Amino acid sequence: MSFELSAGINESQAQQKMLDVAGCNSTNVGTSAGKTVHGTFAELLSETINKASQPKSSVGDTITQHIGTNIRASGITGAVPKSSIVNTGNPLDLAIEGRGYLVLNNGQENLYTRTGTFAVDADLNLIDTATGFVVQRIGSVGEIDGFQAPGDSNVKIPCYVAIAANATSEVKVSGNLSADAVLSIPQTNVLTSDITYTTNGTLAELDTKIANLDQYNGVLNSGTIKISGFSPKGDAYDSNLSLSVDGNTTVNDIVSYLNTILGDNAAASLVNGRITITDAVSGYSKSDITFSYSGDGMLRTPAYFEVSTVGGEEVKNFDITVYDAQGDAHVMACAFVRTGTANTWDMIMTSITGDVSIIDMKSRRIEGIEFDADFGCYSGLNAKNESSEFTVTFTHDPSNPQTIAISMGTAGQLDGLTQFPGNSTVIAREQDGYEAGGLSSVSVNNEGMVIGTFSNGIKKNIATLRMALFEDIANLKNIGNGYFIPSANSGKAFATVALSNGAGSIHSGALEKSNSDIANEFVTVIQAQKGFQTNARTITVANDILRELTNLIG
Repeated sequence: MSFELSAGINESQAQQKMLDVAGCNSTNVGTSAGKTVHGTFAELLSETINKASQPKSSVGDTITQHIGTNIRASGITGAVPKSSIVNTGNPLDLAIEGRGYLVLNNGQENLYTRTGTFAVDADLNLIDTATGFVVQRIGSVGEIDGFQAPGDSNVKIPCYVAIAANATSEVKVSGNLSADAVLSIPQTNVLTSDITYTTNGTLAELDTKIANLDQYNGVLNSGTIKISGFSPKGDAYDSNLSLSVDGNTTVNDIVSYLNTILGDNAAASLVNGRITITDAVSGYSKSDITFSYSGDGMLRTPAYFEVSTVGGEEVKNFDITVYDAQGDAHVMACAFVRTGTANTWDMIMTSITGDVSIIDMKSRRIEGIEFDADFGCYSGLNAKNESSEFTVTFTHDPSNPQTIAISMGTAGQLDGLTQFPGNSTVIAREQDGYEAGGLSSVSVNNEGMVIGTFSNGIKKNIATLRMALFEDIANLKNIGNGYFIPSANSGKAFATVALSNGAGSIHSGALEKSNSDIANEFVTVIQAQKGFQTNARTITVANDILRELTNLIG
C-alpha cells in the first residue's frame, strides 16, 4: 500500500512539471521566434507479477506481467517545427526560413539566435536592440570599400560614409535599327556652335566686332583664328586655314571666311548668335568644323559644333545622362544614322551639356557599325574603325580627357544592337557613372547580404551575415533573451551563410513568430490538472485504507 502513496506523490510532481512546461509554452506565444518545449515521462519503478515461461509439450508459453508503480518527468526537450513569418516593415528585422541561426557576440563569446530585431548603435555596429550584442559577419565583403575593418568580425553600417563619384566609362546601347525604314524627307545636316555670341548681353549680329563680344576679353590689335574640319564626304579641309583678325574684324568676316572654306559643300550663317553650318545637300553627312584662337586677349571659340540636325535617310536620336570625374551630370545626346553602305551605320555624339573644353572631331563619331544582312545581328566594326568610344574634355579637368566606351553587344549575337525591318527602337540602356552619395537605407537580401542604398542610387554590398548550423538544434542550451549556446549534445557551431548547407534564407523586414499553439497548451493544462487530481485522490484513498487497517489492528 505504501507504493500507492509514493506513486501518488511522484506522479503529482510529474503533473506539476507538465503544468510548468505548458505555462512556459503559453507565455512564449507572443515571443519572436519562440519555440515550444515538450515534457517526457517514464516509469520510475516496475513490479513484476508473473514471469514469462517457455512453452512445454502440454501447454503454451506465458508472458511477463508487470505494472508500473511510479512515474517521473524523464526530460524536457525543445521542438523545432517551422514557424510562420510576419512582416514588420523594419528592414533590419530579420527572419530565418530554415535551420540556421544568426551569430552575435557579447564581447566574450558568440551567441546564437533566431530573433533578428536589429538596429545601428552610436559606434555604427549592427546590434540586437534588446541586449546590445553585435551581429557578426563572415568573409571580406565590404572591406575593399572601407565599410568593414579587416580582422574585425562585427558588422559595421557606414551611416556617415560617402562613396566617391565615378566617371562614366561605359554606356550600353541596345535595340533595333530599322533595316527598311526611311524618313519621308531626308534630313539635311546642320552644325551649330556650342557658344551663343553676345554683346552687352544681347545677341550678336553679323556686323558686331569680335572685340566687342562678351566672349572676348582684352585689347584686340592682332590675332589668328584657325579653322579645321571635314566636308560632308569626310574629306579634311586644308590644315593651314587661318583668318587674321584685329579690332575691326566683325562676326560677318568670320562667317564669310567660313563660306570660302566650305565652298559648294555647305553654307555658314549666324542664327540667334550661334554660328551655323548647313549642308548644301540632304542625306548622310560627315560634316564637322572646329575653331581655335591665338593672339591678343582671349576669344572664346566653340569647343565643338553641335549636330543640331543629323543628315541622313534614317536617323535614330537618343540621349543618356553621364557623369564626369567630379560627379557632375551631363546629358549626352547621340544619334545612329544609316550610311550609304548597305547594313552599315554610324553613331554620333551630337552634343553634351556642361562646360566642355574640347571634343575632338574624330572622337565623336563611331563609323562602320555593321550588321549581318541575313540574321540581323550586330557584326562589329569594319576594318576602317577599331574604336567604339567617345572622348570629351571638360573645362574643370583639361589634362584628363574622359573616354566613354560604347558597348553595342556581342558580335554575332542578339544581345545588343539588331537590324530588322520595322521601327528603330535603340536606347541607351545603362551607364556606369554616378555622383558622390551618402548612405540612405539598408536592407538584407535572402543570401544574408547587407546592402546599402546610397543617395545617388548606387547599391553597395556592405557585409555578409554569418550564420551557424548545429547537428542537433533541439539540444541547444537556452540562456534566455532568445539566445542559445552549444551543449554537449548539440554539437559545435558550423559557420556558414544563408542559402547554403540548409541554413535557409533570410527575410528582411520580417520576424519569425512563436510556434506555440495556445489551444494545445490549454488542453495540456487540463490534462495535467486532471492527472494531478487523480493522483491526489489516489493518495487520499490509500490513506483511508491504511487508517482502516490500523483500526483493525487496534
